[in-house]
Amino acid sequence: MYAALKNRLYDWLFQPRGSDSSVIVLGQRRVYILPTQQGFIFALVLMTMIIGSINYTLGLGFILAFLLAALGVNAMIYTFRNLAHLKVTRGRAQPVFAGSSAFFSVHIENGGGSGRHAIGLTQDRKQAIFVDVPAHAATPALLGIPAPRRGILRPGRLTLFTRYPLGLYYAWAYLELDMQCIVYPHPATPGMPLPAAATSSGAGAERGSGQEDFSGLRQYHAGDSPRHIAWKAAARDQVLLTKQFSGRAESELWLDWAQLPQQFDTEERLSHLARWVLDAHAAGLAYGLRLPGETVDMGTGETQRERCLEALALFDPVKSNG
Repeated sequence: MYAALKNRLYDWLFQPRGSDSSVIVLGQRRVYILPTQQGFIFALVLMTMIIGSINYTLGLGFILAFLLAALGVNAMIYTFRNLAHLKVTRGRAQPVFAGSSAFFSVHIENGGGSGRHAIGLTQDRKQAIFVDVPAHAATPALLGIPAPRRGILRPGRLTLFTRYPLGLYYAWAYLELDMQCIVYPHPATPGMPLPAAATSSGAGAERGSGQEDFSGLRQYHAGDSPRHIAWKAAARDQVLLTKQFSGRAESELWLDWAQLPQQFDTEERLSHLARWVLDAHAAGLAYGLRLPGETVDMGTGETQRERCLEALALFDPVKSNG
């Protein structure tokens, strides 16, 4: 109850201002500080000690109370300094599949001569990661955020905070870095078998498993032709390898939206197409992708995999129908 009220109050007092630049320097006006719950208890204890010392004229009580008050003031200064003047830059977020977590990298640079300790980074104030930043050094903080749906995921407002050294004060600064992560559709499990490859003499058939010039070996996949297995290498290394050839391919594999059952809705189709992309990539095949209003040309390798999965992640059924 208290935490929810505090979060609402903070959101009302500190309205989002839009995305910052790629580099943020935490000047004095960007760092806020307030006592924590422990800080309020500490202040209450001090007040009780001072009142008791006045009532009973305890000189040692005054000395102890003032020493503790000085300690509290110093703790406030050190908590603020632990966060002030840090330089924050955005990192890159690798694409992920829906249902997993996207990891956003934030680089924290300390140009001062003293280390910064227990620097926390959070998005929802519930889960946080903590890093130490040595003097004249930079440390990356990797924050995981759930990615439940495909598309573009932005982390929104992040909070950089610290309670160091005594936990009596909470100093924080808001970060609104322009970062995003591409979330691919969750691959269907189990997926449907790959569609049959069609023979073609078009330009798309010139890439893939040709049969003219030997270009190398790859790991054997179920379904590879026995004629292409490197039996000598298998006898020597006891590992099945498949020969790859450059030149014209025998067939081309199109992963087509229209090949899926009509009863599948949009997300089911995208999920099965994502599975097909992964299976075709694992098999080392040349393949292309056909979506309503968009086509990804034939290709192979990691680049083709990323192109197809990105097209699936960003597919907009409204625009395709328009």
